[in-house]
Amino acid sequence: MMRASFEDIDSKRGSNSYMAYRYGVPAFPFQWHYHPEYELTLILEGSGKRMIGDSYENFFPGDLVLLGPHLPHTWVSDTASAAVVVQFSEAFVAPLVQYPECERIRKMLARSGQGLRFPAKPALLDAVQRLPARKNAGRITGLLEVLQVMAVSAAQPLASPYFQPVRGRKAEGRINKVCQHIQKHSAEDLPLQEIAALVNLSESAFCKFFKRTTGKTFSDYLVDIRVGHACHLLAESDDPISEIAYRSGFDSLTYFNRVFLRKKGLRPREFRKGLSDSNHSDGGKVPVRPGRS
Repeated sequence: MMRASFEDIDSKRGSNSYMAYRYGVPAFPFQWHYHPEYELTLILEGSGKRMIGDSYENFFPGDLVLLGPHLPHTWVSDTASAAVVVQFSEAFVAPLVQYPECERIRKMLARSGQGLRFPAKPALLDAVQRLPARKNAGRITGLLEVLQVMAVSAAQPLASPYFQPVRGRKAEGRINKVCQHIQKHSAEDLPLQEIAALVNLSESAFCKFFKRTTGKTFSDYLVDIRVGHACHLLAESDDPISEIAYRSGFDSLTYFNRVFLRKKGLRPREFRKGLSDSNHSDGGKVPVRPGRS
């Protein structure tokens, strides 16, 4: 089992002021982790699930997210995936943004504790992809230019305001084990007793632990994951909605429709139609230039 961990980025950056690299793998594994650095991630290839704090959503090429320090996160995919990852410390960025001209950047960084998702603007995506290749002072000015464009863009918060990152190896190991099990078996029956037993807690103790860690009840979290899986199936297949509901873990189509409407603000059929209309209008593709290694 992959254990949630503290990622030591500082020891990896060598003589560079911050990390900027292209990361490609056969699939993104579930690896619930955190670090004290800010992280900017741009998805170049692949699709799957993005978990940021208590946020659980689909991601596709062009997905651009900024994470604040210590915010736990993971991206999960089943196919070949690639991303540009930029990681920088508070100690590095604070002196650069202390001036009045950088006020918007400072405010954006302050809001990144929840995680922020940004619109896929081609010029911005291109600038992010160029960061790993920037040299000398251009590395610093390039990052500031990217942050400035992001700071004046409409960003969507991801984690709930009340989400509190869990600390401590024991707690992290427990929540990682639970989340991986839910991720793998979300379409199956998952009795509370069975999940609590995974981490050797009573049902009542587990419920308190899970709510304190994720900001959500276990049942609401499970529904979020199932709805997220349903969104993925609605986007990638023409299967009947009743079948998608069943494959996502919902026994009742009526209940599925009601929960989907509550979570997404529209019915599954409307969600699928919106995706179809969007694909016809823009070709279904986000403009992402091949990254440089």
